[in-house]
Parts: sequence; C-alpha cells; structure tokens
Amino acid sequence: MPNTKKANKTRSKKDKGKEPDEKGLDFPRAWVEFPDPADDEQVFRCDLTWLTSRWTCIFGSGCQGIQPGRASDGCCTLGAHFSDEDDEKRVAEHVARLTPEVWQFHDVGSESGWTQFDDDGEKQTRRWDGACIFLNRPGFPAGAGCSLHILALKGGQEPLETKPDVCWQLPIRRTYDWIDRPDDTRILQVSIGEYDRRGWGPGGHDLHWWCTSATSAHGAGDPVYVSYRPELTELMGKEGYDALVALCEARLASLLPMAPHPADPA
Repeated sequence: MPNTKKANKTRSKKDKGKEPDEKGLDFPRAWVEFPDPADDEQVFRCDLTWLTSRWTCIFGSGCQGIQPGRASDGCCTLGAHFSDEDDEKRVAEHVARLTPEVWQFHDVGSESGWTQFDDDGEKQTRRWDGACIFLNRPGFPAGAGCSLHILALKGGQEPLETKPDVCWQLPIRRTYDWIDRPDDTRILQVSIGEYDRRGWGPGGHDLHWWCTSATSAHGAGDPVYVSYRPELTELMGKEGYDALVALCEARLASLLPMAPHPADPA
C-alpha cells in the first residue's frame, strides 16, 4: 500500500474542494457478495458500481498527476512500497532485465541502487529527480511511463508480472475481513472495489488530483471488469473472476442499473 505520509502537504486550504473534474467520495454503490467457487472458506464482496464503470487510465492523455506541476508523473511521484519480500524479489528479477534502451535511469539505478527506505523504515522504489526511478520522463525514446510496464509490453507479458503489486493493482483495491457468523463459523471476506482517495489513508485527501472519480477518466469503451481482466483474474482466481463477469453482465443488461458511478457519462 502507498505510504500516505509522503502525499503532498502543501496544498492550500482554498484549493481543497476545488476539484471540478472529481465527484465526491460518498454516493450510492451496488455491492454483491458471492461464494468463492474455488474456496468454500471465503466469499467475494465486489463493488459493481465501480467494476461496471467506464473508468480508464489516462496517463499521458489528460492525467493531472497527484502532485501539482508534475502531471507527467501520473501517480508515480511517490515511488512504490513493496507488499512483502516476495513482491520485492519478483520485481528485482525484472529490474535485472532492464536495459538502458528501456529504462532512462538505468545507469543511476545500476550504480547506486533502485530502492530506498522511507522515514518509517519501510522499503520502496527509489525516488530520483522528483519521482520513481523507474519512471521514464517525456521525450525518452522508449516512451514515457514506467520502464517495468514498457518491459512487459515489449516482451509480450502482462505488466502485473513485472511491476510492484501496488502499481499493477491500482486502482483496484483488495481488502480482507474475517467475518464471524451466528453459527460460530468464520469466513474470509475478500472485497474488490475502487481505490479512491481514502484508500491512500489520510494523505489521500491532499493529493492534487485522483482519477477514479474524475469525469475525464470515465468514458472508456469497456467497463473496468473487462479492461482489467488480467488483474482481476490474478486477484480473484479464474473461477472467481468468471463468476464476477456473469454478475457484471447481468447488471449491465438491466434496463435501469442501480447506483451507477457518478463520474460515468450520462
């Protein structure tokens, strides 16, 4: 999960609430709960309002960035924290595959390292020149954006294979809750929803801009459950994802779906 203490704290009070592109955080949502077909000890709880919305990533095409004056960073200004040691190890294996042609700061990362510790002693990708060291800046021949993402696409892989967990999961948020039932049984509830400003913690409210409730980021041809098929399959398993698809399709087939996302086109 991103470290919210590193979020921008310089935003003035008069700027707060001035987000004409963003809808509010609180609005009706349609959630559905269903048993995990692959595990009878857990259930999925999914936000159909978000998963059937028409959000899409607009990095480089209107994204305003999370820090003022750094729109070209997108959400990469702060660097990424690792979910665990396995996440870091997996990323390291792909970092070793990066070349100067794909990674703008290959020399810096190779010579002096690509990780750092934050003020709380937690390990993250290193920040270099104001943003994540893996972020290629505009004008770089291989393309602007995450070099690990570019590496995946060039190799015919899904970006979720090469990038830190938090990076490929955004803006999907997966959380876990143990539910104690009246019959003294216990089940794991896995929630799949929107990674809105609150997902970043208190610092999320200080981000310059955030895309999930921004009207400019809604309007894609495919709903999120379709465009994020690889990521959702990884997060839920194939059987869980297939069950989700059936529920999403039933929702979209309705003549009047309940609780549409307010940032979606009318």
